[in-house]
Amino acid sequence: MGRRRSEAVTLGDVAKRAGVSIATASKAINDRDEVAAATRARVLRAAAELSFQPNVLAQGLVAGRTRAIGLLTDELDGRFAIPILLGAENALSDLQMSVLLCDTRGDAIRRNHYIRTLLARQVDGFIVVGDSNDVRTSITADIPVPAVYVYCRSTNPDDLCLVSDDPGGARLAIEHLTALGRRHIAHITGPQHYRAARDRVAAVRTVLAEQGRSLAGGEPLHGEWSQRWGRHAARLLAATAPEVDAVFCGNDQIASGVAQALTELGRRVPDDVAIVGYDNWEIFAADCKPPLTTIDLNLQQLGATAVTHLFAALEGSPAAGVVRQPCRLVVRESTA
Repeated sequence: MGRRRSEAVTLGDVAKRAGVSIATASKAINDRDEVAAATRARVLRAAAELSFQPNVLAQGLVAGRTRAIGLLTDELDGRFAIPILLGAENALSDLQMSVLLCDTRGDAIRRNHYIRTLLARQVDGFIVVGDSNDVRTSITADIPVPAVYVYCRSTNPDDLCLVSDDPGGARLAIEHLTALGRRHIAHITGPQHYRAARDRVAAVRTVLAEQGRSLAGGEPLHGEWSQRWGRHAARLLAATAPEVDAVFCGNDQIASGVAQALTELGRRVPDDVAIVGYDNWEIFAADCKPPLTTIDLNLQQLGATAVTHLFAALEGSPAAGVVRQPCRLVVRESTA
């Protein structure tokens, strides 16, 4: 029968079985240099035989840490926060650290409340998650621990901000389409006030200019991040720029709507018009007819990278500035 909680194996039990002092057992388990290799092996063998689990919380307190990280997000139910959280949580678990998640819902009062609450719990640091690669107010001056900003930019240039490389992602999309021989490429995207939309438009123009060409239709089409806008914009393009043979879309929802409308208009995808989306949101990209070629933001990797940088800051090596994480092209039937 297993031990009850009150009868959990202690470090003293391990030391007794290994025939060493509690101090020596502690040094061996924590991989301190003062212990001989043979002694360390004997202690670790005793710990394994007794199924001893070190008290991570106690170890953290001795080191002046709680081994907990506070994660603040404004949109837990949105597209970007969950993959970033999963990446961060996986990385934290590898370091035997935990994450305390708080959804501020875009409310400044809730945000300040959660910051105070997390500080009261003595978290070792913060990961602040955005939803649009855009600028948000820095909290660094209000907290005594390091913070890393993910998928957003801080108002403080000394903060470290990890963002998706939107210009690089747009370049991947356009270069893929031109490599396929497409010569009349249009761009349908979201609202112009989004930094991500503006950055991608600028990159699209740059890549096309390098090839001595310009956007089909003359200008990008800005609208909602929705399938409805994609359908409307596709019909508009078909009427005003019938020569279009490729469309780069600002997200997979728009791209899915474009594919629907073009099919209804008798245009074959990809034979007549190739389509590239953005985000690699499986619910739209994989279920679209045909499945969408798209740009993946590597959001889980973004979360894991944030943990790496935060841990470096805790170890005394903080970084600053904006770091762009490369995207990747995922090819499916919409351009095949």
